[in-house]
Amino acid sequence: MSEITPETLYCANHPGAATSLRCNRCEKPICTKCAISTPTGYRCPECVRGQQKLFDTTVWYDYPLAFFISLILAGIGSFLIRLVGGFWLIIVIFLAPAAGVVVAEAVRRAVHRRRSLHLWKVMAAGIIIGCLPMLLVSLFSLNIWAILLQGYFVISATTSAIARLRGINIRK
Repeated sequence: MSEITPETLYCANHPGAATSLRCNRCEKPICTKCAISTPTGYRCPECVRGQQKLFDTTVWYDYPLAFFISLILAGIGSFLIRLVGGFWLIIVIFLAPAAGVVVAEAVRRAVHRRRSLHLWKVMAAGIIIGCLPMLLVSLFSLNIWAILLQGYFVISATTSAIARLRGINIRK
């Protein structure tokens, strides 16, 4: 019997990298740096990028709509945090992430659940800018407790809204 020796393949993007992997869609040789794990196997960055374009369904007006909705809702939430102050600290700790989820859901419904790779960035910018007036009021009044509460609200609401709209992406 004769043995068949596999030929040495080199990555299409990194010609010096020997590999035995191939994209499961286009069969292009890819190294471990280029390989992107999908539920059906490894794919090259080009195939993944092409697939992601199919899922970008937003229209141009979704971005300003997401920005203004998040700006207004975050401003309202930041104002309410300023009113509550330190009296109800435990409520602030639990309601700040919930406010972020409310903002994300409002944005998602306003854009009719259309998807985009960048919509979460616009929403996050709207939340941060919407919270700035109350944060500046706290800074100018030199109230350390109010500054800490507003800072916590901005960080907590923004991160929970991003996690809700974008989803948690561990690898990237």
